[in-house]
Amino acid sequence: MARRTQLAPARRPAIATDIIPVTPRPLFGAALTLGSAVLFGLSTPLAKPLLTDTSPIVIAGLLYAGAGIGLAIVDRLAGPLRIPRARRVSGYQWRWLAISVLFGGIFGPLLLLTGLQRTEASTASLLLNLEAVLTALVGWLVFREGLTARVVAGLGVMLAGAITVSWQGTPTLTGFIGPLAVIGACLSWGIDNNLVRRIAAADPIQISAIRGAVAGTFNLGLAAVLGAPWPGTWGAVAVAGTIGFFGYGLSLVLFVIALRHLGAARTAAFFSAGPFVGALAGVVMLGEPLTVTLGIAAALMAAGAWLSLGARAATD
Repeated sequence: MARRTQLAPARRPAIATDIIPVTPRPLFGAALTLGSAVLFGLSTPLAKPLLTDTSPIVIAGLLYAGAGIGLAIVDRLAGPLRIPRARRVSGYQWRWLAISVLFGGIFGPLLLLTGLQRTEASTASLLLNLEAVLTALVGWLVFREGLTARVVAGLGVMLAGAITVSWQGTPTLTGFIGPLAVIGACLSWGIDNNLVRRIAAADPIQISAIRGAVAGTFNLGLAAVLGAPWPGTWGAVAVAGTIGFFGYGLSLVLFVIALRHLGAARTAAFFSAGPFVGALAGVVMLGEPLTVTLGIAAALMAAGAWLSLGARAATD
């Protein structure tokens, strides 16, 4: 068997983890991950119209509140419906969950929605491909996971795609704020993904419900303090909550379960379909232009994802 060239993992103190053993069910795991990717991918173009006259903080709060409330209802119904459940969060897992909520439930959506205000939904969706790449980088730098030379090549190709889709002609700070905010969201979710992997043995419904409730409460509370504007109608509030339940709540539940059947690398590889779904939806649903630049960026992102995630899948 050919040996893979690997970069030595960064020297860090050992970190206690609770990574569950993979129970190989590739077709089932792939179906769950693709479902998760589609739900999350569609949430980006669906949420963009809500930002027309509403603060990103309010929309982020409503998205996660919808996820938290919806999954809390599912949690209550799980017993009577005899839905199989995993063990509840316990011990040091609460620490990982708390940090996960901070990055994945507060920083991530705030940065994404801020970027969406200044970026077309199709462009933002393509930039979300960087989440998988930054997940690999965080795993290497912080959690001492191996990183192959092929992954590094994939990082470079995807970075080229990000620069292509972010380019506004003459560089200006204003022009780059939107894409940089989306990339910041990807970094936040990259940190979050590594933390969630370490509590994947716990009940995914409980994890997602807690995250939604805490993140939703924090963002809405901050919005109230800042006097941020709310949507003009209760219908818009309901729409935001519904998008949050499916795109942020149910999507995460499917993702966590898929980790048990594919492992982290393969799950990330299949999840990379989500940004392309979002980009296509932005063009079809919002009438955004399908430009040559967008096509080139999509091709580069796809090639980078294949290089980097394909390599990780082979070693997972």
